[in-house]
Amino acid sequence: MDGVRLAGVRARARVVARADGRGGTALPVLDGEGPLALRRTRAAGPGARVMVVGAMSGPLGGDRFTLAARVEQGARLHVGSAAATIALPGQTGDEARYDVRLDVADGGELHWMPEQLISAEGSDLYVTTRAEVGAGARLVLREEQVLGRAGEQPGRLTSRLTVRVAGRTVLDQELACGPGAPGGWDGPAVLAGHRAVGQLVVVRPEFAGEPPAARMLGECAALVPLAGPAVLVSAVAPDALRLRRLLDAELDRLDGPDGPGGPDRFVGLDEVGR
Repeated sequence: MDGVRLAGVRARARVVARADGRGGTALPVLDGEGPLALRRTRAAGPGARVMVVGAMSGPLGGDRFTLAARVEQGARLHVGSAAATIALPGQTGDEARYDVRLDVADGGELHWMPEQLISAEGSDLYVTTRAEVGAGARLVLREEQVLGRAGEQPGRLTSRLTVRVAGRTVLDQELACGPGAPGGWDGPAVLAGHRAVGQLVVVRPEFAGEPPAARMLGECAALVPLAGPAVLVSAVAPDALRLRRLLDAELDRLDGPDGPGGPDRFVGLDEVGR
């Protein structure tokens, strides 16, 4: 029971996507334990779709979650989640950890599109996301964090995002928010009073020859080309709904018929929130 999880929960989940030789994608590995349940769901296109279903509340203080996904050559995988993840305070006062590890081989494609991570009052969570992407691979990674539920103060949330393409680091950033975080996190240079923050990372081989130009996306978002075939969209917003709209709008522009993504983007998977 959640009320007696004094020692914290250790949970791992892993999915491997592999081309099935018939133009589709098989999932030879689809394992989850404890609060990390993985379910394959129906996909209209050639790729596979997996949903992360929370079987327990959390992560709570002291919990350690690890979620790994590997996409092999020629496979296409979309990973979403059935609901938002809520970081909650535990009975020990210890920090919780949630580690995500993504590996996309040359010729593979991964859409990592979970729902928001909500930092509830009194929680303390350190989350890391690390993506290793092959030179000819494609990645769409969306990360959204909401500081506090409606009407409450946020917990402490530290988030680190690292993306490597062909063995080269193109993005390595960390953001700490909430009680105990370094001063200035809520100031004009960081969140400026907003309570939702998100990143969208898009890696495509065609960006190597024709990267999108850096530009502001209104007052609260910007697109920045990275030092590799990748772009980063960063945004802040008053709430989760407006943050999602900002990130989705820019992904639609990148995927438009005249954009770098072109008409051959990964479609047909009924992406959450799109």
